[in-house]
Amino acid sequence: MIIKIFPENPNIKEIQKVIKILKNDGIIIYPTDTIYGIGCDIYSSKAAERIAQIKHLDPNKAYFSLICHDLSHISDYTKQLENPIFKVMKKNLPGPFTFILGANSNVPKMFKINKKKTVGIRIPDNSIALEIVRELGHPIFTTSVIDDDEIIEYTTDPELIYERYKDKVDLVIDGGFGKNVASTIVDCTGGEINIVRQGIKELIL
Repeated sequence: MIIKIFPENPNIKEIQKVIKILKNDGIIIYPTDTIYGIGCDIYSSKAAERIAQIKHLDPNKAYFSLICHDLSHISDYTKQLENPIFKVMKKNLPGPFTFILGANSNVPKMFKINKKKTVGIRIPDNSIALEIVRELGHPIFTTSVIDDDEIIEYTTDPELIYERYKDKVDLVIDGGFGKNVASTIVDCTGGEINIVRQGIKELIL
């Protein structure tokens, strides 16, 4: 199934359809402020394992992230942030950044990166993604929709994404064309800011 949701004013009835699918161990493809993501409810290990299979990944070794709706939401799933790191996050979020932080006990074990007790956190500047998480009441587990094409790494057209994934996922959200550059990954686990991957936007320090 594919549904159209307008990012300027997400329709609550359409958002509720998304929530119902997520709560029933469903997988969705949805827009962010960078590339399209494929995600599920953080508490659905069944759906997470399906995503890992779709992307041919080992769920215990792959790098996944959690989509949160604001900074206070982040504190529910991470260890206490040092003030300089919090200030940098506050300057840059919502935005196209993935912050790797220390995970607390609220994060299911399978989402902690390589058993290092860290987790990737995103607050994308996209009202559809944020509204989904807000209505769901907790984060969604997410990874990027990557194209198999050797030249085009990310598919930006939701119609093409639907054609490719319609038999693998439960819902594709058409939120308009996505971008083809991923988020900037920022590792904060050592108490300092370390850019692991430069993405679509530079971090403001």
